[in-house]
Amino acid sequence: MSLETILNEAKQSILDIDQEKATAIAQQALDEGLDPVKVLTDGYSVGIREIGELFSRGEVFLPEMILASEAMKAAVEILNSALEDKASKTVGKMVFATVEGDVHDIGKGIALALIQTQGVEVIDLGRDVPVEKIIEEAEKHGANVIGTSALLTTTMPNQEKLEAELRKRGMREKYKTIIGGAPCTQRWADKIGADAYAEDAAEGVTKVLELLSLST
Repeated sequence: MSLETILNEAKQSILDIDQEKATAIAQQALDEGLDPVKVLTDGYSVGIREIGELFSRGEVFLPEMILASEAMKAAVEILNSALEDKASKTVGKMVFATVEGDVHDIGKGIALALIQTQGVEVIDLGRDVPVEKIIEEAEKHGANVIGTSALLTTTMPNQEKLEAELRKRGMREKYKTIIGGAPCTQRWADKIGADAYAEDAAEGVTKVLELLSLST
């Protein structure tokens, strides 16, 4: 199967919310020696972005998005062994969470996998994580970067709450922060005082590496 076909099939498996197909395509990509990073960024992540756009237009609903995310995560697990082989020495630590009140994982799995290929140790805190827990885990693991994702406009204020809580505790200079998620923008990042904003997983890799270079 050609690379173009694999990429299209990977994308379609997410749009179809077909976890069995998603994992089968991921395994086939590995069997054929294709670049797992390209399969993730140009295949699965395209499907996830399109699902997110459908959600924003009210054409799909949260349960469907969660199932699409689970399909993507299953594919990422298949590709992880190859992704780990690409990882270099550890260049820093990051904690990554979906904020409290938000139960999505759309795109986060791909972002984590790609960031890890660059030698960043990523601690995935999961979804619906309170600000206090995010800070506690950042302290526990000695993180350099704190990443938060919000899919819903109603949960975005928790990203602002994190920035405020870090300042309140006198810890704001200790960490670099990056935000993402469908409703988030650079303007929002500037407003709340986050260090960076990433529109997608690929940009997230670049931004996290930039933040790590500033924190060392």
